[in-house]
Amino acid sequence: MKTAWAFWDFGSAAFNAVLVTFIFSVYLTDSVGSQIDAGQTPSFYYSIALAVAGAAIALVAPVMGQRADAHGTRRRSLVVWTLVTIALMACLFLVRNDAPVWFWVGITVMAVASVTFEFAEVNYFAMLNQIATRATVGRISGIGWALGYVGGIVVLLLCFVLFVSGEGGVFGLPTDGGLNIRLVALFAAAWFLASALPLFLRAPTAPATGERLSWAGSYRKLWATLKRLWVHERNTAYFFIASAVFRDGLAGVFTYGAILAVAVYGLTSGDVLIFGMAANVAAAAGAAAGGWIDDKVGPKPVIMGSLLAMIVVAAVLLVGQGPVVFWIFGLMLCLFVGPAQSSSRAFLARLTDERHSGEIFGLYATTGRAVSWLAPLMFMVFTAIGGDRLGIVGVAVVLAAGALLLVPVKQPGLHREPQPAAA
Repeated sequence: MKTAWAFWDFGSAAFNAVLVTFIFSVYLTDSVGSQIDAGQTPSFYYSIALAVAGAAIALVAPVMGQRADAHGTRRRSLVVWTLVTIALMACLFLVRNDAPVWFWVGITVMAVASVTFEFAEVNYFAMLNQIATRATVGRISGIGWALGYVGGIVVLLLCFVLFVSGEGGVFGLPTDGGLNIRLVALFAAAWFLASALPLFLRAPTAPATGERLSWAGSYRKLWATLKRLWVHERNTAYFFIASAVFRDGLAGVFTYGAILAVAVYGLTSGDVLIFGMAANVAAAAGAAAGGWIDDKVGPKPVIMGSLLAMIVVAAVLLVGQGPVVFWIFGLMLCLFVGPAQSSSRAFLARLTDERHSGEIFGLYATTGRAVSWLAPLMFMVFTAIGGDRLGIVGVAVVLAAGALLLVPVKQPGLHREPQPAAA
């Protein structure tokens, strides 16, 4: 069961690493985006699309996990939203690089897919409490995240060899209309599907809590839950706020890393792909080590140490020049991203119980996406002021704000088993 669960993380790298970070986002902003003449850089409009997607998630995701808990449909919801995401990934095959309209189509599909992926991930995260105890949740979360990065290494290597290297990959595929990169989207969709199938077949079912609420009733219950957390579980509320901010900064690192590599540090598209594979090695090692440390000392020191290290590295990158600097310090950034992400997931798993994990992780997604406009907005503002290089400052500011908000948060116990919450 743990292996099947972790393999969803392994397959999700096809969306996160291949499409969002290292290949298709660069194709959209560098190749497809070169066709537009709209007053700002393509990365500016891509940021707007992602910000709108984040707002949509904040409006809808609050009740997704809650309703899955109530109806006992966590497994079904995971399957449905994963399949919808895979279908959207395959649709990116249509995005050519020879007409302006395809840029707008591409960023729209990417934005919608980021919404459906988040809906699937809420249910995936909620399953963590069904397969781990508080004493092991850090390690299991870290293994899953590390396996996700390993999946990123493998799928990026395959994409590089088959579709990108040289002219059209090892088979010399046609590059007219961006065909070789468009085929990457189909390959990524198939990869995600194959890796998710074991969990589709073996995902644990969760008992229904028995509530049958309308959508309006679900939002009323959500509001009541938020008030309860603020009054009676203030520490959890503080963690939601802090994690929302620093997770958006972490997402910004991956969202804009490849774009900055090309636009600021002079890496080619092929270089970016090789860097992506090395970055995943670093992130996997960091996530695995961070998970082990998490179970020993708790998630807060892991998260805080990672955020502070990333801020220092970002400062070096701001003044650094050339590909070598990016290779060294870009990999250092990736080393600390994995532990922060994994321990954040483990932190929340220790705060909740199995029956209500969907609702709590739905709030986790909601609070995260409620401010998911923050990193894109800060990146957009700083790039508008001083070009793409200054966008690094925007991401670093978000990370610093998240670290400051995390300071007063108390971490949960490491070994006490969660008690069933009242229905």
